[in-house]
Amino acid sequence: MNCYETVFIARQDLTNAQVEVMANAFTQVIKDHKGEVSKTEFCGLRNLAYKIKKNKKGHYVLMNISCPPDGIKEMERQMKLSEDILRHLTVRVESLDPNPSKLMQRTYDDRYRGFGDDQEDVLDERQHADKPSRPRFQANQTSDEGDSV
Repeated sequence: MNCYETVFIARQDLTNAQVEVMANAFTQVIKDHKGEVSKTEFCGLRNLAYKIKKNKKGHYVLMNISCPPDGIKEMERQMKLSEDILRHLTVRVESLDPNPSKLMQRTYDDRYRGFGDDQEDVLDERQHADKPSRPRFQANQTSDEGDSV
């Protein structure tokens, strides 16, 4: 059987229980086609990068699936018909990862890191915190003519 990872985003006005019911319905479709869902992660309500169908947030769900292609086609067909699903993506993978996804491993500090920021500047500030810093403005500055500014 082929291995797949499926992520779908449900509308923001659904409750967590309704999202779980939807995920269980998709799991049942896979089981009906002699497949298996090895992991289902509910990543919670998260902000979207842009509005999708007038929604700013969505419930993210990741599923690891081992199933024949017919089961995936049927599940995707039902996702397309559902008005509660904003987007979905299914990717075929070589093997299923039993570890938590990167969305679930994300820490508080990672949210505030900039693009390409490896936080070396923050580490340098922590290492040099005990050293006195040079003042930015000196009170007795003089201009080129010798007058005090």
